[in-house]
Amino acid sequence: MSTTADLVTHLKAALKAAHMTYADLAQALGMAESSVKRMFAKGDMPLSRIDAICRALKMDFAELAQRVADAQPLLAELTLEQERTVVADEKLLLVAVNVLSQWTAEQMTSAYRLTEAEVVKYLAQLDRIGIIELKPGNRYRLKLAKTFRWRPHGPVMQFFREHVVLDYFGGGFDGHGEGLLLVHGSISSALAPSFIERLQRVAQDFAQQHQTDQKLPPAQRRGYTLVLGMRDWELAAFARLRR
Repeated sequence: MSTTADLVTHLKAALKAAHMTYADLAQALGMAESSVKRMFAKGDMPLSRIDAICRALKMDFAELAQRVADAQPLLAELTLEQERTVVADEKLLLVAVNVLSQWTAEQMTSAYRLTEAEVVKYLAQLDRIGIIELKPGNRYRLKLAKTFRWRPHGPVMQFFREHVVLDYFGGGFDGHGEGLLLVHGSISSALAPSFIERLQRVAQDFAQQHQTDQKLPPAQRRGYTLVLGMRDWELAAFARLRR
């Protein structure tokens, strides 16, 4: 949510971009230049004054608020409490996973036994959590960074380990566009992070392709799940045989 201080900060930038001085603004507002400078220095002013300044700058208040929203830092990770909230309700988790894939509300109600009212309720909850910014018409904007991930030992990944791993890896991975690779080896510990960076790039490429292919008709798209992982690990049965 935008604070008055955030709005004033962006007003300063808009003033500079418009090549307008404090004297120019004071004249447009019918105020003393010293009063205008004092308002901006305090970083706090009534919304009615902010609206008047927006009109002087020939910009809409909604545009200013959007600039502030766009400048907010994106989430790279949720808090433990936020993740607990997400996994506590199966339908909320479903909607959360769907918004990560940029599904529309209409796609969710068409694909799953969810009513429009339920989807709106869960989108509003994700807005309160901070995962999305809900907009009119049940549209939304993701507030997650490209590097976003579920907490490694958090509630969502624990849910994944308990309920998803066996279900996912129980498949044959022999369908069209499917594959499972298992590679084991000993490499330099200094180089290991570089492989993680490559895996992250693959994940980002996959996510970007998902965005691009939303323009295709539904019949030309299928839901794929990409799981990437790498860890210092040995099968327990093998470890027991070590000298």
